[in-house]
Amino acid sequence: MDRKSFRGIFVIVTTPFTHDFALDEAGLADTLEFCLAAGVHGVVANALASEGGYLGEAERKRAAEIVVSAVKGKVPAIVAVSAPHSSIAADHARHAEAIGADAVMALPPTLHPASPAEIKAHYRAIAAATSLPLVLQNVVGQGASPMSAALLAELVHEIPSARFVKEESGYPAQTVGEIIRLCGDKVEGVMGGKAGKTLMEEVRHGVSGTMPACEIADVHVALWNAVEAGDDRRARAIFQRLLPLLDMESNYGMPLMKEVLKMRGVIGSSAVRQSGFRALDDAAREEAATIMDDLAEFMLPAYRHRR
Repeated sequence: MDRKSFRGIFVIVTTPFTHDFALDEAGLADTLEFCLAAGVHGVVANALASEGGYLGEAERKRAAEIVVSAVKGKVPAIVAVSAPHSSIAADHARHAEAIGADAVMALPPTLHPASPAEIKAHYRAIAAATSLPLVLQNVVGQGASPMSAALLAELVHEIPSARFVKEESGYPAQTVGEIIRLCGDKVEGVMGGKAGKTLMEEVRHGVSGTMPACEIADVHVALWNAVEAGDDRRARAIFQRLLPLLDMESNYGMPLMKEVLKMRGVIGSSAVRQSGFRALDDAAREEAATIMDDLAEFMLPAYRHRR
């Protein structure tokens, strides 16, 4: 993976479950078929929006295998290997390389905040376990260890394989610009996150793309294609119509992502393992459908949300 290929919409692939919360391998394959049909530029397995932390060790590896196999030779596949300790992350990194992934992505040690020294040791251990490029993921939230642009730049300069960043901290757009200025040519690409809600500001700072969840991948691709074409009027029109759904996603979280995929006929069950969010009721589902009505011209006809 390089500067040219790490660009565009790299979707976080949602991990579907059956009604009894088992890993739905067929549903995952269908999700990847949808993502490829949507024209995504890359995929990411087992990240936060994949409920990666809610998968068992064997499930994580199996999900990664399905994702990498489905897109091999079509678009780059990144496997998230985030874990509480570097020994666990390194094991998943070795597995990712063995199955043919194009890169690995990792947060600092999860569950509890880590010091800069602990963060550096964590990433060095992951880098030592694999020859794959390493994407440094920077987030804020419960148990997270947000990294300053200066710390990210130190990691990029000190770890040869750490050539990419996913930035979604408190002020992601400005931090993107700071990372690029501090890293120079050492960083080959910085992508945004936060569901793409700050993409248009990030573009002003030189972002190379964004990593949203996958339920509305076709609309995200239409937006990015307009950005790349320099069609600001079209890009802003799509962005403004997409924002209400992204706002719902930030409120409802995983249940919204999976309900939309179910409404669009991609998966059969909207079961989630992640706790802390309300399920959508009929009113919320209708609101999501109404927002998608306004996005229909950018959506794949084969995946209509109203049938």
